[in-house]
Amino acid sequence: MRFLIISHTLHKSLGNSLYAYAPYVREMNLWLKHVDEVEVVAPETNTTITNLEMSYTREDIIFNAIPSIIFTSVKNSLNSIIKIPTIFILIFKACRRADHIHLRCPGNIGLLGCLIQIFFPKKIKTAKYAGNWNPNSKQPLSYRFQKSILSNTFLSKKMQVLVYGVWKDQSKNIKAFFTASFSNKDIIIPLERHYDNTIYFVFIGSLVKGKNPLLAIKIVEALQKKKKVVLELYGDGILKNELQQYINDNNLQATIHLKGSQVNEVILEVLKTSHFLILPSKSEGWPKAIAEAMFFGVIPVATKISCVPFMLDHGKRGILIEPSIGEAVESIEDQLKNKENLERMSKAASRWSQDYTLETFETEIVKLINR
Repeated sequence: MRFLIISHTLHKSLGNSLYAYAPYVREMNLWLKHVDEVEVVAPETNTTITNLEMSYTREDIIFNAIPSIIFTSVKNSLNSIIKIPTIFILIFKACRRADHIHLRCPGNIGLLGCLIQIFFPKKIKTAKYAGNWNPNSKQPLSYRFQKSILSNTFLSKKMQVLVYGVWKDQSKNIKAFFTASFSNKDIIIPLERHYDNTIYFVFIGSLVKGKNPLLAIKIVEALQKKKKVVLELYGDGILKNELQQYINDNNLQATIHLKGSQVNEVILEVLKTSHFLILPSKSEGWPKAIAEAMFFGVIPVATKISCVPFMLDHGKRGILIEPSIGEAVESIEDQLKNKENLERMSKAASRWSQDYTLETFETEIVKLINR
């Protein structure tokens, strides 16, 4: 089987190895264990490989680099429009060679892939929609267009679309899916937490507006007036200086700590002892930080977006909050009054997350490849 990946993810070549964003590559490596030939059509960059990237395990990948297209300004848009015909032809030819077409959506390249796959109704296809599939959410026009094509069984024949969460009134080709981070061998009995003394919160993610780290800080700041709390933020981003300034201006140095980006081993040790993970994001696909925290019994505190209510079983495995300081604090304080329920919530979170291991994930992938 010749397996084709069409992706907007930037790729980098070094020797015989091909590198890209680590979580994406880690997932694709599981797919590629079960196919004969692999072709990747994606943009290429010559920038230095970072610790956020890793290589595919296979070195026999046929890589067809295409230009990246962006529409953030008039100049970029004009340049991108000029490139589209060339990209269209390259993707079309790759689809013609493929036995299985795999799209990574949403994204500009994914959108072109959605259109081109229509011309190949007899080929087996999968699409991983890594964004928010909620039909009622406000999203860019290009995202809505991709979703409409993918869910149209006439336009997307022999297509299985993998989405995060369970949604009502979906077409028969929409399949609720997940992402895994840990193996069966990583499963442990989570540490039993106590909620009577200092409460430890952790934020894991990029320090950008979409992740809302300032709101996380303000929520914990409000909580400290009644509880002894600590918040550690792991990650870097353009808001780092602004967040540090807020911490300094409000004398929060004893309560709020910016830890920067850390290796996985450090993050895992933090998750084994923290009480809550707080992630008041504005948008998510499958929030990896939440699933990983739950694996170790950390209770998520998260906004009601995308598949988060599904992951938290609508409040049985975590605390769902509104993006409001007052309402969020009230929700957390209500839960802190019931220590037994918090213990049940922690256990329920770990049981659920530990069902979604890499082995389970790979089993489901094999079914998709061999259908």
